[in-house]
Amino acid sequence: MKNLSTIIQDLIENTTGTWGIVLEDLDLHDKWIWNGNEVFYAASVIKVPIMAAVFSAIQRESMKLSDQILLEKEDFVGGSGVLQHLTPGTSLTLYDLITLMIIQSDNTATNILIDLIGVEDIQQTMREAGMEKSTFYNKLMTQSIITKGINQVTALDMAKLLKEIVTGRMVSAYAGVQMIEIMKKQQIRDCLPEKLPSPYSALMNGEVRWDLANKTGWIPSVRHDVGIFYVGQRKLIASVLSKEVDDLQSKQILADIGLEIYNYLITNEK
Repeated sequence: MKNLSTIIQDLIENTTGTWGIVLEDLDLHDKWIWNGNEVFYAASVIKVPIMAAVFSAIQRESMKLSDQILLEKEDFVGGSGVLQHLTPGTSLTLYDLITLMIIQSDNTATNILIDLIGVEDIQQTMREAGMEKSTFYNKLMTQSIITKGINQVTALDMAKLLKEIVTGRMVSAYAGVQMIEIMKKQQIRDCLPEKLPSPYSALMNGEVRWDLANKTGWIPSVRHDVGIFYVGQRKLIASVLSKEVDDLQSKQILADIGLEIYNYLITNEK
């Protein structure tokens, strides 16, 4: 991984702002860390531990994926997602809400899930995943007069959570598979996967098959993408966080990093 880390270090050192990066090759048991414990505003990558907390509640049998939840007008918040535009009284399953939270980064779905399981359960799930420096306190796109803190993460903590999920230690192996399959469907593709070849054309042309189970997060001057690369039989965890970087530049660098990871995995394909 030395060549890959050198290339990425060259990319980020030509930018302003701060990057936190953890890459872990799950097959070669190799890891590279850059500012792994630097704290970043979480943005929407906080939705990954929220998803894990929901699956933990399902494991405890306090709820089921098939449970129906009514969409109320007071649930609506702005930002990303489609639910804010639907008719109040629409019924969705718990699975629908989790899926929309991840693949569309739907803030309304996220806040409904937070209300269903509670802040304390999310905090406990993060502790169980070993997310020592990350915190969760607030729903999204809301303003609270009283708050105990902010939602924040580190690259190392997000990498720890992803590893717990992909190895089946976060809740259960079955839950891990479900979470990964949802993340593979994310519709926001303009960061780590932006420059990767179409997975469909690769399949049709007999090339190495790849996939990416990821979650992006963005607010002005903050842009993150975290996920698990699957290239052929190879797997690699990538946790890439940035702050105070020009918005267009951060998107470009994330796309370049994604392509370099892909090329690394292709070159080292078993």
